[in-house]
Amino acid sequence: MPGRVQQWPAWAEFAEQDAAEVKDPDFLSTKKAIIAQYGADRLRQSWVSVCEQLETVTEEIASKGHSIIPVLDASRLLEEGLTGAQTQEVKRVGVFVVRGLIAEPEARQHYADLKEYVADNKDRIQGWPAESPSMLMLYDSPTQNALRAHPNHLRLQRILNELWHDTTGDTSPEPLVYYDGVRDRPPGQEFLGLGPHIDAGSLCRWADRSYRECYAHVFSGKPELHDCYNLGLRKGADQELYPGIAHSSVFRSFQGWTALTRTAPNEGTLLAYPNVATAVSYVMLRPFFTPPDDPADVMDATKWSLDDSSGRFPGTFKTESQRLSRSSHPHLRLEECLVHIPKMEPGDTVWWHADVCHAVDPAHQGAENASVVYIAACPTTPTNKAYVRKQLDATRGGRPPPDYQEGNDSDETKLKGYVGLDGLAAEAKKAFGFGL
Repeated sequence: MPGRVQQWPAWAEFAEQDAAEVKDPDFLSTKKAIIAQYGADRLRQSWVSVCEQLETVTEEIASKGHSIIPVLDASRLLEEGLTGAQTQEVKRVGVFVVRGLIAEPEARQHYADLKEYVADNKDRIQGWPAESPSMLMLYDSPTQNALRAHPNHLRLQRILNELWHDTTGDTSPEPLVYYDGVRDRPPGQEFLGLGPHIDAGSLCRWADRSYRECYAHVFSGKPELHDCYNLGLRKGADQELYPGIAHSSVFRSFQGWTALTRTAPNEGTLLAYPNVATAVSYVMLRPFFTPPDDPADVMDATKWSLDDSSGRFPGTFKTESQRLSRSSHPHLRLEECLVHIPKMEPGDTVWWHADVCHAVDPAHQGAENASVVYIAACPTTPTNKAYVRKQLDATRGGRPPPDYQEGNDSDETKLKGYVGLDGLAAEAKKAFGFGL
């Protein structure tokens, strides 16, 4: 199957709950609150229905591999928008590639500039893993800001934000810039630190009442009605109910990165689970059921039992992203269905829905560094506006972005070659938070 992981990495399986989490009363109280609110019968109805639907979903993914991931041409997309068929498929799969958003020569020049910038400031830029930093704690470099401010990027982000809907009038698809890091991963570097996971919080998805409401149909026995693109509900979700470095303060309609170099399967790229609604419905229901004693019956959802007495939430840790594994979430068939995205060239971008399971390629067997700049699509919401205002104040004051200040006292304005935000076009200034 094209894109499939040939040898499953040594990612954690979450077969047992961490001792600290077992003792935390918030887990069991959250579970009991949801059972009381929606009822055990409705939860079971959804569980059986979702697991049955996953049989179809996983068969399609296992058959198609990464060819299931839509690949779109930037020039046509920016000029004509998404067709009806493209919209339907992008929303269904939840992960897609947009080729040529930045011209390849321009992207290559950005990478050369970034390399020079990092080399000139190598003693002042932190990163991880510590022994060979590739995930750089760099947020305000000229390369990053040039890409964030690029008209093509802002136009595309608006199109992506428009895939979500909200009738309240409190939001708009106008993009806001969220500062994130940059990766420059050398060949041969193994990386197991970001196995299958979903960002935007973990236990808070169940514990925060507004966040929980986003999945009300899933809990109430009607998972087929779940709408993954309801911004009217999602805008109020508290992703930071339990603060942690893994949780972003802003809502990202689609996470994304822009390639500065070639990346390809087994060359330091991204793996994703190409389905949104059914997969996340399964993740939300999984804590309420415990598997049968006989391993041969594990894939039969009707033989799972309601778990209303333990605080077991597989792969859930308050301060981390939601983790998934073959053992903890067997019906997802991760070993067959977590696939590499297609090969990327400089200037290509990849995007994935806020609820999509993804992982960093554990292997990099290519011949050159795999470098990407993390740039997401963030709509204008009250929470996002408040954060971007704080982010701009921090940037202009020489401080890291608010989400990345823990343990980081660097002042990027002191770096050699620092440019800042002078010279931004009007559209870009608005996205960066000027005038909010």
